[in-house]
Amino acid sequence: MKMNYFVLGTNDMEASAQFYNALFESKGIRQTYSTERMTYWQGADFTFAIAEPFNTEPATYGNGTMVGFRADSVDDVQWLHAKVLELGGSCEGHPGLRGPMYSAYVRDLDDNKLAFYIENPQGAHA
Repeated sequence: MKMNYFVLGTNDMEASAQFYNALFESKGIRQTYSTERMTYWQGADFTFAIAEPFNTEPATYGNGTMVGFRADSVDDVQWLHAKVLELGGSCEGHPGLRGPMYSAYVRDLDDNKLAFYIENPQGAHA
């Protein structure tokens, strides 16, 4: 079994779509479909979406919930982390070596937690 899509909630579709378009634009992840309450992007083997909740209650982040994106390199992890901060997101953990992974943690505009990582990086330092 392999995970192939995930959805995060948003309270501001326009701002969130702009945030993810800017984050994904140089990574080959393209917006493929949008409705009034959902916007979709597709990567090589997954789909990512943001949505206004069906129950019409405000979107909230999950305490303990995190979405991880595998990066291409240590430099890519650092770039993604910096890009989120540039786009108005916040830092939840600066890029660094953590066990067998080099990773960084951020929150998007709706406080959803994202991780960027690379496994077994060559030449990475804590």
